[in-house]
Amino acid sequence: MKGLTIKELNIGDTASFQKTITETDVYLYAGITGDLNPAHINQVEAETTMFKGRIAHGMLTAGLVSAVLGMQLPGPGSIYLGQELKFLAPVRMGDTIKAEVEVIEKIEEKNRIKLNTICTNQNGVEVLKGIATIMPPK
Repeated sequence: MKGLTIKELNIGDTASFQKTITETDVYLYAGITGDLNPAHINQVEAETTMFKGRIAHGMLTAGLVSAVLGMQLPGPGSIYLGQELKFLAPVRMGDTIKAEVEVIEKIEEKNRIKLNTICTNQNGVEVLKGIATIMPPK
């Protein structure tokens, strides 16, 4: 399986991936990364925060963007070079997050593309947005 080359990509191309975030996802992410912040894994502590309960790791949400880039657009063989991110709203267990990407720039001489990246929850609320820089496969 091979992703799209820069010649096959066009400004405006889009792709998306959707997933419901589970408590298991949050605990697995915490264990893999070592990020055991109580905001993610301790309900009693998390209730004392501005979020009034546990939230998913922001980078877990950002990982859904990575799934779109690595599997769909441009797809397998792509190299993720950079990502600007803004976390706009909390993601809670049970939220269904849709990660969407859109090609906004092609830099053919360097084999690079830039994509808008956005994640929204089941209510259409933007929870993350940014710009990714990718090297598509040759």
